[in-house]
Amino acid sequence: MGAKNRLQLVAEDLSEHWKLRLSVMEGKAMLVTMSRRIAVELYNEIIKLHPDWESEDDKEGVIKVIMTGSATDPVEWQKHIRNGQRRKELAESFKNPKSSFKIVIVRDMWLTGFDAQSLHTMYVDKPMNGHGLMQAIARVNRVFKDKAGGLVVDYIGIADSLKSALALYTQSGGRGSTAINQEEAVAVMLEKYEIVCGLFYNFDYSKWKTGTPSDRLNLLPSALEHILAQEDGKSKLKKTVTELSQAFALSVPHQKTTEIRDDVAFFQTVRSALTKKTDEDKKKSPDEIDYAIRQLISGAVSSNEVIDIFSAVGLNKPDISILTDEFLAEVKGLPQRNLAVELLQKLMKEEIGKMSGKRNLVKTKTFLEMLEASLKKYQNRAIETAQVIEHLIELAKKMRDESQRGSDLGLTEDEIAFYDALLENESAAREMKIDDIKIIAKELVKNLKSNLKINWSEREQVKAQIRVDIKKILRKYGYPPDMQLKATALVLEQAEELYRDWITEEVGA
Repeated sequence: MGAKNRLQLVAEDLSEHWKLRLSVMEGKAMLVTMSRRIAVELYNEIIKLHPDWESEDDKEGVIKVIMTGSATDPVEWQKHIRNGQRRKELAESFKNPKSSFKIVIVRDMWLTGFDAQSLHTMYVDKPMNGHGLMQAIARVNRVFKDKAGGLVVDYIGIADSLKSALALYTQSGGRGSTAINQEEAVAVMLEKYEIVCGLFYNFDYSKWKTGTPSDRLNLLPSALEHILAQEDGKSKLKKTVTELSQAFALSVPHQKTTEIRDDVAFFQTVRSALTKKTDEDKKKSPDEIDYAIRQLISGAVSSNEVIDIFSAVGLNKPDISILTDEFLAEVKGLPQRNLAVELLQKLMKEEIGKMSGKRNLVKTKTFLEMLEASLKKYQNRAIETAQVIEHLIELAKKMRDESQRGSDLGLTEDEIAFYDALLENESAAREMKIDDIKIIAKELVKNLKSNLKINWSEREQVKAQIRVDIKKILRKYGYPPDMQLKATALVLEQAEELYRDWITEEVGA
């Protein structure tokens, strides 16, 4: 097992295999060896192939040996022998998906009771059986993002032991499919591949394989348009490419993956362009990360690269607050009509997200309803693409103007939020002077801010007093009596939304 020529072969195979694994998905690997001596010597063979993977610093380097030992062990082993605190710190580093520590070599350590969710590959070079084998393999099957399952690479022949262990597992009450062989994964991969190919029927993307980097980028707008023109095309592509990616990850390095890898890279790039997250989306769902199915032949455009559809069609993504009529005219003039809708939709959602961040309840709700109404008609094919583009451009202009409205009225962001809440009442908008509404908004902000040191959001008695104060201010300036109750409730809701962080900070302090 520890013969030098054999360890060289294992090191070479692992090196090549791991490069393929990393081309499929980011994550970690564990190599299980028979003895500490073999662990150290295998480490040395791997470092000969990849000297850049080694580092004396625990915080740096790609590969580490985790083992116990003493001062009587050979000198060449000493750099791998660490105390409990250092092993604990390395364990935390290995659990961190973003750390440089990607491969760990062990004999017994970390095989039970250790969870690194991003660990997806286990190289087994040690006889194991029964419960111990199941525990070891469980290390690579922890749920993590879109991981379809862990991969076990068997260097010693544990197949029979694995079957016996799985039999014991099912006899003891375990349910579900415990393992699949590679051929099953390949069959699923090819099935999903055919489905995605169907979505690109009659679309020529041959330049993705044969063209220049510029050709590949120029191919994206028409590919996006092709998908968006299909009924429910975007969601179908997202679902099927994810399923294809998962099956592809389990099938590498089968020959069939080599045959379709460029196609998969193209599909994944189109999907990335369609599903690019805004900054606000990332805050809401930080764990939504796609598999990085990278192009293995040409690195000119890799599918894990986020392709912004604005740059794909040759447009600079604007700040909507300075969105010009010229830019909107460019979008309107795009030959890819469905892609133009997608671009405008992204702009609208990002701006509405900014409004939500500013916590203007009324305007956020109003613009969101307008956007959803237009998109619903478009999705139901109730209006032509050209018409929805017109609707969205008008909405974009209104949003652009909205960013200037507060300063034009002489109101702060807080005051404009209450101003909008007060004008939600049609009779108030009709009967009252704008200047009076502005004065009410200013006085409301002044009154509410004076109560920020009190946690009135959770104290009903204090909240009742604030309701009284709001009603007094409304009556003072002649706000329509029949609508005061509704206005008070909306103003209080707006206040709680606008000042919730201030209240939390005061209470925490």
